[in-house]
Formats: sequence, structure tokens, C-alpha cells
Amino acid sequence: MNHHSSNRRLKLSQLFFGVFLFLGMACLFGQAGLESFLSYPEPANLTGNKDKLAWTFNEEGKRNVYVAEAPDFKPRRLTPYLEDDGQEITQLSISKDGKWVVYVRGGDHGGNWSASQPVNPGSEVEEARVQVWSVPFTGGEPVLLAARGSYPVVSPNSDKVVFIKSDERWIVNIDGSGKAEKLFADNGNVRHLEWSPDGRKIVFTSHRESHSFIGVYELGKQSLQWISPGFSQDMYPRWSPDGNSVVFIRRPGNVKLKYSSWDWEIRVANLSGSGSKVIWKAPKNRKAGFVSSLGRSLQWAANDRIVFRSYHDGWQHLYAVPSNGGKELLLTPGDFMVEEISLNEKGDQLIFSANTGKTAGDIDRRHIGVVSVDKPDMELLTQGDGAETSPVFLENTVAFLSSTPGRPALPALLKDNDIVLIGAEYIPDNLPRDMMVTPEQVIFASKDGTKIHGQLFDNKKGGNKKPAIVFVHGGPNRQMMLAWDHRGYYAHTYALNQYLANQGYVVLSVNYRLGIGYGYDFDRPRKAGSYGASEYQDIQAAGEWLAKRKGIDPKRIGVYGGSYGGYLTALALGKNSDLFAAGVDIHGVHNRVPKSVYKTTPDTDLTDRVSWKSSPVAHVKTWTSPVLLIHADDDRNVGFGHSIDLAQRLEKKGVYFESLVIPDDTHHWMLHENLLKISKATVDFFDRQLKK
Repeated sequence: MNHHSSNRRLKLSQLFFGVFLFLGMACLFGQAGLESFLSYPEPANLTGNKDKLAWTFNEEGKRNVYVAEAPDFKPRRLTPYLEDDGQEITQLSISKDGKWVVYVRGGDHGGNWSASQPVNPGSEVEEARVQVWSVPFTGGEPVLLAARGSYPVVSPNSDKVVFIKSDERWIVNIDGSGKAEKLFADNGNVRHLEWSPDGRKIVFTSHRESHSFIGVYELGKQSLQWISPGFSQDMYPRWSPDGNSVVFIRRPGNVKLKYSSWDWEIRVANLSGSGSKVIWKAPKNRKAGFVSSLGRSLQWAANDRIVFRSYHDGWQHLYAVPSNGGKELLLTPGDFMVEEISLNEKGDQLIFSANTGKTAGDIDRRHIGVVSVDKPDMELLTQGDGAETSPVFLENTVAFLSSTPGRPALPALLKDNDIVLIGAEYIPDNLPRDMMVTPEQVIFASKDGTKIHGQLFDNKKGGNKKPAIVFVHGGPNRQMMLAWDHRGYYAHTYALNQYLANQGYVVLSVNYRLGIGYGYDFDRPRKAGSYGASEYQDIQAAGEWLAKRKGIDPKRIGVYGGSYGGYLTALALGKNSDLFAAGVDIHGVHNRVPKSVYKTTPDTDLTDRVSWKSSPVAHVKTWTSPVLLIHADDDRNVGFGHSIDLAQRLEKKGVYFESLVIPDDTHHWMLHENLLKISKATVDFFDRQLKK
């Protein structure tokens, strides 16, 4: 770790004092080390087919495919990857006949750019590749389908897999026999591949920067069919159950001119016709604005219903509209949101997760709900103080990920209204579950009166003047919960907050505006982000709330976060070093001024001024608190240059900072070894700055 300062140096005596204090606090709060708190298995990619289930486990960097099937659903590991090599497994699917599991190994598919490019976090001499694999569900050696490729989609006939390699479309036999073949040429970047129900055609989006088309390719033919092409962005195509029509979303073409965000509509096209018909158009109000997560929910369901998600009543809800057009039907009314939506095999029911229920505080949890596609008969299938996410339909039940405040997420089934865990034996014995605190829901007012939700981690030990830390999640479209998070990046921070609480800190995790879960006006606030950073006032309010709380030393309040949380951490230190005594800024955004602005717009100068004032680098002149900057240089979400720029400005100003640079890893810490390294550095920095 590098240390930088023009006017301040740590004394050797301070370091010795910090070591003795750390050892003393370890005796007081328990012996479990940080490695133990981060030893949990991390499930992801849960998918199901009739009586079969598949998912991935990340066990301290060892990532593998696991399966289970009726009637006992005993988990089995299918793949042989037993090293912490930084190669993720994603895009998991089970063939319709249940005989094969298909997956992608490698890359960083959570990146904003170069998502399908190889990663090399271990700085190996020979770089790994992003590859498509299949493996028999019953077990056996994995079969390499494509030495380079991503985004595989299995045919409904269970015999073929289409995938994308270098922006080209390829097809291969699912058992690996024969050679992969190119399907068709296209001038755009192909996205949203989907097989027709009979397995003879493929519908896709051809993205072409300013516009996009919906195309259909029929196997064995030498030409493409374009569906109602126009001066627009067409996307998210879905087949009708009979395979004769396609539903898709249309937005205006992108030429950097201003148009209303509610300018989006749902269209249906019959393949035998020449055009398309608008069956639903977003109402003209701000809350009807389009975001990509809404488009991914589009489905052609049974009973000729098109189902989709929209914000236009103020919450993210499910709606249904007849396929020939008409008035939309609200399927999930209430002050809550729905997400992670999937359709059952018959097409007559939708399953989803929602932040609602009968238990106090459920707006900060998730439970599983189900609803018909043509009537608002929503029913919650799970309740309680845990969180249930990532639901999938099985033949006679539903599966999901289940976590509690003291237990990390595991696959689970619903049986006689009870949650039955799968794979509990994979939780290691050294995970200190008896030391986990139950987060307390707290609600406080921001400067403008907005109600802000948070989770308070406090083990109620350690005296009357404890140091405190504000944790700021990334995203920003995330919501931290009152239970262990199911997403890898946020499962880690939940575990780290637990560890910090057991080391004598009070930690307040803040669900600031721009995050999801509290309605449109909270999720999409005015003057937020680069338009004024109005969300920062929620972080300041969290620090002030802690400063007034009994038992906390107001002079020893820190702040940390990653990605968007790093951005708000840097703003906190730049604007309020009087409140925040130290911070850890993990791969944060530091300059919000656009690199290139469309110069014909009349408000370019105003945009630049507002964006600059919304940037942490604009507030270095009032920054005095020490900070640890952490960044990996293959970050595909936030450019490494953001931290270079900030470090140079802090050095010039004479602000004390330390740096931890991770060569060749990405935004998502592909190596568990690196995850431990940045976590230990975070704890060590706070110990030296807030406990001295």
C-alpha cells in the first residue's frame, strides 16, 4: 500500500498503538478473523427446468456449477474448477430435455464495456479466454463448445446452441459434435437472441448506434427478415406462443437531440405482414420514463396477454395488455416494487420478488410473489425476517435464493409453505454465524425532508464513545436489505459491515435516493448525479444522524463505499471533512463532466458547470480528511483514470492519502485473494484513523 502526504506523516508510535489496540479489540469482540466472515459460499445464476435446478457457487474464488433434482434435491458439483483463478461462470441454462447444462466461463459480464473480453486478474503469462461450455446434467466431463464466445441460447429442441463471438452469430451442437458454424452477417451488434418455439427461427436486435432493428433469421435460409424497420430504436423482441408474431419495444432513434423519456411503446408484428401495430404507448408523464430493466420484463404470455413492467403509477409494477391492444391492467397494485420476473412454462403465471409483506420493515427485504397474467390475484409465497430472491418455477414448486440476517444466501424450495434449504452443508464451519448482528431498520430525514432508510449494525458492546462508519452502496440502482444480500458485490459489503460491527464500530448502511425500492420520485430524483448530486444530502444526513446518536464519538465518523458509493464517499470528504474524519474510496467516479458534449445543444456551458460542481474533484479545496483510494486497473465500470486524477489533485493540495492499486483485476474483484486484500486494507485504514 502506498502512502502520500505533503504535510503529514504517521509516527511509528501511532502504528504500534494501532497494533496493540487492534489486538485488544480482537480479544474484546471475539477471535474470528476477517477471512472467516468472508468464507461464505456465494450462489448465483439460479435456473430451473421442470424437476431440475442448477446454479453456481463461488466458494472463496472457486467457482463451479451445481445441480439438484427431485425428489430429494441433493446438490452435486458438476464442474472441476478448484482454484481461485478469477474466471467467473455466468449465463447458466438447462436444456429443455433436462440433459445438458450450458454456461460461459470467463470475462466480466457485469462490466459496462468489454464485458465479453477475457480477464487476467492473476497476471498469468497466458491469458484465459471467454468460452462456452456444456456438461451433462447427470455428470461427466464438460464439453468445450466455443473456445471464444458468450451469450449462448439453447434451442427448444435441446440440440443446438447459438452464441456470439466477436459480434458474429455462431451455432454449434450442444454435445460438441461437429464444428461451430457462422449463421449470418449483420452490420450491427446483435443482442437479445431468442429461438422461436419450433426451433426453426431466431429473432434478435441489431444495434446500430443511432438506431436498431428487429431481425429474424430462419435456419437454412440465405437472407434476413427485418421487422418494421424505422428511424427508431427497436429492442427486446419476444415470440408469440405460436411463433407467427413478435412483440418488441420501440423508442426514438438516438441522434443526441432531446426527446421525452416516456416516448416508448410496445408493438406487435406478424411475420407474414409488412409492418407493426402499436398495442400500448407510455402515458405522457415523467413517471412513465423508459429504463432498460423495464424492457427486460417484456413477455408474450398465455391468453394473448403481453406483460411488462412500468413505473407510470409511481412504483415498478407488472401490467398486462391484450396482444391486439387496449387498456393495460395493473397486476400488482400497492406501494412496493417487483423485480426478477419470470414466466411459467404454461405462460399463465408470473413469479417475482417484491419488497412487501406482513413483517415490519419488509420494504427493506424481499419476498416471493406470484400473479396470473390476466387478473390481479397476487399472492405472496414467503414471509418473515429473511430475504427471498431470484425465483424460478419448477414443476411442482418454486425455487429461489434465501438469506437471513445471520445466514448468507442459499438455494431453497418452497414446501408446504416452509422454506427448505439446499446446500446448507456448504456453509463452512468457520463462518462465525453466532457473531452476526441483526441489522436494525432506521429511518431519518434528509435536509429537504426526504425520508431515508438505513440498516444499523451495532453489537452493543465496546463502551459509550464508539467510532462509527457510514457505508454507501454502489449502483446507484440498488437497495441494501435487512438480511444478507444475494448479489456477490453486496454480499461482500454486508459481511464486511458485520465484521466492522464486531470490531467495535457502529455501521450505518444508507439507502440514498437514486436507489430502488421506495417509488419513482425516490428512484429518479431531480437534480441527482451529474445534474446536481442531490443524493449526497442523504449521505450527509446519515453522518449527522450518527453524530447525534448516544454512544458514538462524533469526531470519529468514517465513510466508505465502492463504485457509485466511492463517488459519494469522495463527495463526503470533499464537502464535509468537518463531519467525516476519514474515508475509503473504492473505484469511485471523481469527475462527472462529460468527455465529449454535443456542442449544438444550447445549454452545454450550463451542463459543464453543473457537472463540475457535482464532481468530487471540484471540492478538493475543502478536503482535509485522510482517505484510502483503492482501484484495479482493468476496471470496466469506472475508468482507472478517475483515481489517477483525484490522487494528483490531493497530492497537490497536501491532503494525506494512501493508495492500494490491484493490477489486472476488474471492478468485481475476480480473485478472492484480492477481495481479502482490499477488505483488510479498508479495516486497517479505519483502525489507524478512527481508533488511534
